[in-house]
Amino acid sequence: MPAPRALPDDDGRDVESFATVLSEELPGTWTVHHHQHRQHEEQFMHAEEVWDLNEVAAALAEYALGADAHLIRDDGTRLYVTLHPRHKEEFLVAAMAPSGAAPEAFAGVREPDGIAVPADPERAARAVTADLLPRYDIALAQVRRNAMNPPQPLPAPGAQPQQVVMTWLEDGSLAAVTTARPAAEALISEGFVWDAAASAYVLSGDDTRAQAHAVQAAGARLARLGIATVLRAAARPAAEATLPTPPPGARTTARAR
Repeated sequence: MPAPRALPDDDGRDVESFATVLSEELPGTWTVHHHQHRQHEEQFMHAEEVWDLNEVAAALAEYALGADAHLIRDDGTRLYVTLHPRHKEEFLVAAMAPSGAAPEAFAGVREPDGIAVPADPERAARAVTADLLPRYDIALAQVRRNAMNPPQPLPAPGAQPQQVVMTWLEDGSLAAVTTARPAAEALISEGFVWDAAASAYVLSGDDTRAQAHAVQAAGARLARLGIATVLRAAARPAAEATLPTPPPGARTTARAR
């Protein structure tokens, strides 16, 4: 399969510096974890909990971005920061899904999709505070409410599941698991193909741009059906599953305002 699209060699944007200053401009106390991707697979590992099925998900699927940063506030709010691959004067910022919540808690919750922000951290912080964080708070409240009031199991054995999990495979393709006919039809309509060996509907990564667009379109179709979609990285061997804190290659700084 072709390699993901690379950024221009003369791209001088620094994710770490931008994220650090951004954390100083955002309300609250934040810790910044910066990751330089030594291999492209690390991009997906660090982005596996990004709560987005729109612009950020498309950028991750199509480009090798080279670096990212996680901003973690003292109340547990987490943000993902990376380069905007199509606009040299912008970065991408997305919320990260809460850890530990059962998949069912995300059912029917619209992803608080990330936003493009200017490379000026002060202006970027205003956009994040006015747009992304309020939508994140709404989505998080819905997930917590669902977690505290889980739906009763449906008696029908063929009842529609409330979530489709899409997993990045090592070859760059995307495997989606569902047993519900409406969800399967939505996946197939956007180019997913049933793979008996994987027991999943698989979307080829041969054309990363087409793949990114298909992921967005499939997510939108599933959302209209009331089915949540979650993107996950492929499971790693146990020996690699636990990273030290901070991760290798990461530099951590704490900022308060």
